Amino acid sequence: MTKQPEINEPTPGAGKTVKLADVARAAGVSQGTVSNVFNRPELVSPSLREKVEATAATLGYRGPDPRGRLLRAGRVNAVGVVTSAPLHHFFEDPYTRIFLAEISRSCQARGAGISLVSALDDEIAAWNIRTALVDGFILNCLVEGSRLVDLARRRGLPFVAIDFRSDPDVDYICIDDEWGAREAARHLVSLGHKRFGILMIPASDGPHAGFLDVSGEDPVRFDLVRRRLGGYLAAISEAGLPLPRAFETQADEASVSAGVDALLADDPTITAFLCMSDRIALHACHRLASIGARVPEDYSVVGFDGTREAATFNPPITTIRQPVGEKGAAAVDLVLGDPAAITERQLILPLSLVVGGSSGPPRG
Repeated sequence: MTKQPEINEPTPGAGKTVKLADVARAAGVSQGTVSNVFNRPELVSPSLREKVEATAATLGYRGPDPRGRLLRAGRVNAVGVVTSAPLHHFFEDPYTRIFLAEISRSCQARGAGISLVSALDDEIAAWNIRTALVDGFILNCLVEGSRLVDLARRRGLPFVAIDFRSDPDVDYICIDDEWGAREAARHLVSLGHKRFGILMIPASDGPHAGFLDVSGEDPVRFDLVRRRLGGYLAAISEAGLPLPRAFETQADEASVSAGVDALLADDPTITAFLCMSDRIALHACHRLASIGARVPEDYSVVGFDGTREAATFNPPITTIRQPVGEKGAAAVDLVLGDPAAITERQLILPLSLVVGGSSGPPRG
C-alpha cells in the first residue's frame, strides 16, 4: 500500500499578513488573551504569556498595528515641531535648544511626545506635514512663516506659529522684535557710540553671506529679520546718526568672522556691533579677540535672545532677553490644551534689555 504524502498546513505568515486571530488559533487561546499579552500583559500569567509570545514569534507576528489603534482613539498624544532649518539646528543653536527643551518638558508633563518635522524645502515640507503622526504642530517660523502656515492649515490639525504674525484666525506666539532691536541700538547710542556694524541672521533663502543694502534695494524675505533690522535703523536714525552697513551671515563662525572683517574694512571708525542673535554675538567676540581687539574696550557687542551661553561668556553679553522657555510652554498649551479653556490665542511676550560686560563707551 502506497503511503499518502503528508499534507502540511500553510504557515499563516507565508504569503499573507499574520493576524491576531492566527496567533490565537495556533496557541490554542482566545483572541482576547492574545490581545492582553500585547496590550495588558499584567492580566496574563507568565507561563501563558510566554507561550503566546513564542507562538507569535514563530509566526512572525509583532503585535497590533499601532496605526489602527491611533485611528480608533483619534489622538496620537504627540506634537510635531516643524522647522525650515536643517534638523541639526535644533541642537546647535542656543536659542532653539532652549525652545525645544521647554517644549519637551511641557509635553512630558502631559504624557505626550514630540516629533521633529523637517520642512527644509517645499517637497519635504508638504510630505512631512501631510503624513506626520501628531495631534498638532508648533511651527518654528524664524525664517519661513507663510509657507509653513499654509501647509499646516491644509492638514487640518491644530497649530501655532512661532515668531510669525499671520491671519487673524491663526494662533501665534511672538515678541516685538522691532522694539527689542530699538532698545539694543538705543543702549549703544546712550553710551556715546556713533558708528555701528550690523551682523544679521539669514535674510532670505540660500547660503548667502555679504553686505545687504539697508536702503531697501536688497530683499529681506523673512519677517523677523526685517523687524529687527528696522528697529536698529529706526533708533540710529532717531539719534541723527548715519545709517550703518549690514552684513548678512549664516550665524556660523565662518560667515560671522567674514562679516566682522568686511564691516571693519568698509568702515574702520566702527565702535559697536549690533548682532541679531546671541550666537552671532559670541562668534563676533571670538573673531575680535583673534585679531587682538578687546570687548568692550575696543568694540562693544550687543546680542539678541538672552541665552545661557551669552550670560556665562567672558565678558557676559549685553543682549535683548526674550522668554524662550515661556514660548515653548505656551505653544504646547495652545496645541494640546483644552480649546474651551484657552482664552488668548495670539500672544506677544515681553522683552527686556540685559546689560552685560560686552558694551561700554566707545574707545578714545
